[in-house]
Formats: sequence, C-alpha cells, structure tokens
Amino acid sequence: MKYLLLSYTPAAAWDAATADTPSEEALAAFAAYQRFEQELIETGEFVSSEGLGHPAVSTTVRRTSTGVVATDGPFVELKEVLASFAVIDVDNQERAVEIVSRMVEVLGEPMEIRPIMGTDFAT
Repeated sequence: MKYLLLSYTPAAAWDAATADTPSEEALAAFAAYQRFEQELIETGEFVSSEGLGHPAVSTTVRRTSTGVVATDGPFVELKEVLASFAVIDVDNQERAVEIVSRMVEVLGEPMEIRPIMGTDFAT
C-alpha cells in the first residue's frame, strides 16, 4: 500500500529571505534524510520525494461567494508549514509508522502519514 509522508517544520524557523541559503542544521537534516531515502530505495519501498518551496511564494485558490479566487501566500496563521513530502509503498501501516518513527527521531520534526487512495477506493 502506498503512503504519503508529510514533513512539517516550524514556520518561524523558515525565513523567506534566506530560503535559498540553507543553514548547516538544514544541510545536516537533508543528509540524514537522504540516508533514509537510500535505505528505502534499497528495500524497494521508495516511490518519490520532493521538498517544497517557501510558503511565501505559494498561491492559495479558494471558492468565494463571488467565484474562485487565487491569492499569493497561504494567508493563514501558521505555526508549522508543510516542508516536503515523500511517497512510500510498504506492506502495511505498521511498516510506514516504523519508517517515519525513525525519521522523526533523527530529524526532530513532526511527520504525518496518509494512505494514498488507490484505484480500488471507489469500488
């Protein structure tokens, strides 16, 4: 079964002005994550992973009473922001929790695990 892993980081720690210049701490976390990714590639459980751009350059699309509107930025009070995602394909949720628990222990940031609805979802 495929699971989407959502990685969050404190909004206050992600400075838009320096988003293109990663700190030593960010580089160390990325290196640790790459080791986890390599392990999952070797076990055949890795599907894909991507980091996300800074929330300041995001666009939010909402339906309003006057129609659909696209605005710059998230425009919500954020304590944590979605920083990256990965997709894994594992036998069960317990395995997904095992993988993510190790990542959270090393990286220190919270992660969310969501099942990906397959083609059998509507059947």
